[in-house]
Amino acid sequence: MLQSCYAFFMKGYHNETLELDMKFTILLEILFDLFTKEKITATELAQKYQLSARTVYRYVDLLATVLPLQIKRGRNGGISLADNFQLPMGFMTLEEYNAAIDALIFAYSHQPDERFLAAKRKLSAQKKKEMRALYFSQDSQDILFDGWGFGDVNGTTEKLRLAQACIQKKNVAEIEFLSPKGEKTKRKIEPHLLVAQQNGCYLYAFCYTLRAFHLFPMSHIIAFYKTDETFQSRSFQREELPIPQRLSPTVRVQLEISKDALSDAQHWLGAENVRCIRQKTWFADVSLPDDERLARTILSFGAGVKVLSPASLSHQIAQEAKNVAKRYS
Repeated sequence: MLQSCYAFFMKGYHNETLELDMKFTILLEILFDLFTKEKITATELAQKYQLSARTVYRYVDLLATVLPLQIKRGRNGGISLADNFQLPMGFMTLEEYNAAIDALIFAYSHQPDERFLAAKRKLSAQKKKEMRALYFSQDSQDILFDGWGFGDVNGTTEKLRLAQACIQKKNVAEIEFLSPKGEKTKRKIEPHLLVAQQNGCYLYAFCYTLRAFHLFPMSHIIAFYKTDETFQSRSFQREELPIPQRLSPTVRVQLEISKDALSDAQHWLGAENVRCIRQKTWFADVSLPDDERLARTILSFGAGVKVLSPASLSHQIAQEAKNVAKRYS
């Protein structure tokens, strides 16, 4: 994320043109304005940077290509970042941080503008924050998440925190949601319940567009906005939630597990289902969901897990492994 902004920035210094330097500096300042303020108007930005409103919106449109921005016009309108947005871990490498900071120092030496120093301080602070947070798990009040199958612990934790706050305080939320077909839509929802499963987490909410309850995978929520509007809880039966069924149909599977894969296999299958059959080799005889995820999960263990039966699953995994090898040949 922000690679396009960074490329724009580096292009300015490679061309050694002060005009591009200033454009990037203003772009960076607007970005940090959005980080530090809940909402800011185009008029405020135009006055602060002595720009026209039209130019401000050009900068905002550029940022919107890489950031989840919400732009509302008219009374009580403004520009804001999605509530769940945080600079992701590794959004710049250490070398890129240092290059950007050095470039800002260089710009200040040629034109002593305080905005260059302000941008430098903020980038330096983000760099230190990222270095400190590198090995720490993220927590959400009384829930601790440490990976848990999510690709972005930082982003997922923040969405869960916001969803939890909306449920507790009865706040209506606005979300940007990616459908299974890859279509991005905006929804206004009343969050009621968080549902956790082994392979993911869901938000059960009343959707104003559908005029009904819907189960939203948290991984498909791109941006989360907590509004000041409140709602009254609607009644629903937890037993009737449309939770994806992962236990039916099932297939009986026998697995041989190596020592290197033991811990992860116990986490997946349950320690009570894994027993030692000889030194450095373990065995499991379990019933597992018979769907397309089964072969992928077993393949994720690499050579650490071998399917002993059924033969059809063993052949399927062997074929999948060959297909993967072809992709890298």
